[in-house]
Amino acid sequence: MKLLSLFSFLTVITLTFSSAAAENPERLPLWPSSAPVGDGSVDSENAFLTIHPAPKPNGAAVIICPGGGYGGLVTGAEGHGIAAWFNGHGIGGIVLEYRLPKGRSEVPLLDAQRALRTIRYRAKELGLDPNRLGIIGFSAGGHLASTAGTHFDAGDAQSTDPIERMSSRPDFMILVYPVITMDASTHGGSRTNLLGKEPTPELVERFSNEKQVTAQTPPTFLTHAADDKVVVPDNSLHFYEALLAKNVPAKYLVLPSGGHGLNGYKGPMWDAWQKQSIEWLAVMEMIPGE
Repeated sequence: MKLLSLFSFLTVITLTFSSAAAENPERLPLWPSSAPVGDGSVDSENAFLTIHPAPKPNGAAVIICPGGGYGGLVTGAEGHGIAAWFNGHGIGGIVLEYRLPKGRSEVPLLDAQRALRTIRYRAKELGLDPNRLGIIGFSAGGHLASTAGTHFDAGDAQSTDPIERMSSRPDFMILVYPVITMDASTHGGSRTNLLGKEPTPELVERFSNEKQVTAQTPPTFLTHAADDKVVVPDNSLHFYEALLAKNVPAKYLVLPSGGHGLNGYKGPMWDAWQKQSIEWLAVMEMIPGE
């Protein structure tokens, strides 16, 4: 009886802690002081991570990049709502409130890389597997996620900052109606906000992520509505083709309707990508099969 009572007590404590964590997720600044801009200068603004731990964790976690055309952040439906959905599948959800670029093209990427390094550094403390850390992005957030998946490094082993010694490569990507290219078929607002009004050809090339795929690019799940007029499906298609050309495991779910935002983040099209992406993660052995 005493053992049962102790077990019951510990169960209550665990559930209470999980509930408190869900209601009061940890939100922390991404950079310790000034944030880098990418040209040697620093920024007084900071980016933030909000960590939503899963009540019944399986060790996997995802950095979540909300959309917003690089001019804002849709942190509700494409941020904390996604974290809650991941939590229901045992996956930690980490919402990244990245800095808006305002023409400073390296700023969001620096934030995404730092987010991946930070969670890897804290993986043991958070009960996560540092080798099952992915990234998901929506619309312009999908561009950021795909940039992180095509512009990464193993970390700086000589850095005095232990976080900077960590790899910035995501172990998988999920890209939902993503902006991918900065060429003619891009979303104009995202391009202007990220690259400025008159970017150089070199800058356009660097951030046209379908041109940056290598054999080391992480396995990727993409989804796009065929009738999306805001970010045309060619963005996903060309990235998918580039992945296949490099023999990177990839799945592209073409949805017959839903437009940009998939009918306001609800309904059968929204449910379809969620269901199939979770199944795909299991096939990739990033999570247990359900």
